[in-house]
Amino acid sequence: MQENEVITSTSNTKIKETAKLQQKKYRNETGLFLLEGSKPIEEALCSGLKIKCLYTTEKHLSKFSGLNVKITLVTPSVLEKISTTDSMPEAVAVAQQLHCNINDIKKSKRLVLIENIKDAGNLGTLIRCACAFSMEAILLCGDTVDIYNPKVVRSTVGAMFKLPIIKTSIQEAKENFSSSKFIASVVNQKNVINPEKIDYSTPFVIMLGSEADGLTQEAIAAADIKTTIPISSKTESLNLGMAGSILFYISSR
Repeated sequence: MQENEVITSTSNTKIKETAKLQQKKYRNETGLFLLEGSKPIEEALCSGLKIKCLYTTEKHLSKFSGLNVKITLVTPSVLEKISTTDSMPEAVAVAQQLHCNINDIKKSKRLVLIENIKDAGNLGTLIRCACAFSMEAILLCGDTVDIYNPKVVRSTVGAMFKLPIIKTSIQEAKENFSSSKFIASVVNQKNVINPEKIDYSTPFVIMLGSEADGLTQEAIAAADIKTTIPISSKTESLNLGMAGSILFYISSR
């Protein structure tokens, strides 16, 4: 049985290169990203993702020794350096990014379009909820946070490996899904339809914008239907992740 490599210095070249993956620039350059914690690592492996290496400590080695991945033993200080979490995870892995294109999802009938979402936690929640309510793919438009941002990866709890996520534009989405109804989630707009009264039996795209600004005028103009979730007058608005999950649930009934 081959012995595991051991790294004890935070200035080790491999550790420095791995820590760089905390930044979007280096994730884009290398096509790699970080997985932190046992659950995301296990979900990634089950989904067929290629994991280049896994870093863990002697304390947690037995939990990962049965996996078909290269394991490097590190000290707690080294693991802390490559981790982005407040509390140190049991392991950090380096994985290959998934690559899908819009042609891979042409037959999808239940789509989510997300535009200009900057908050990593919100994006992660939306991906997780989209998976939970059987949405078939996600389209990311505009200046949306990187899906391989460590916080996004953690908050999806493995859901991001279970459905295609494509970077595109409003125009390209309309061109490629011209037979689908584009349903814009809006606030303070006229001519809105209660989401429970929309027919979801034909192909559709649920459109969600940033929590601060909502969908752009370009996105709203591209919509076939505008909808909003009726809420109590005591509440100004819903959290974006919560609003999205309600719409996904309604569309799945």
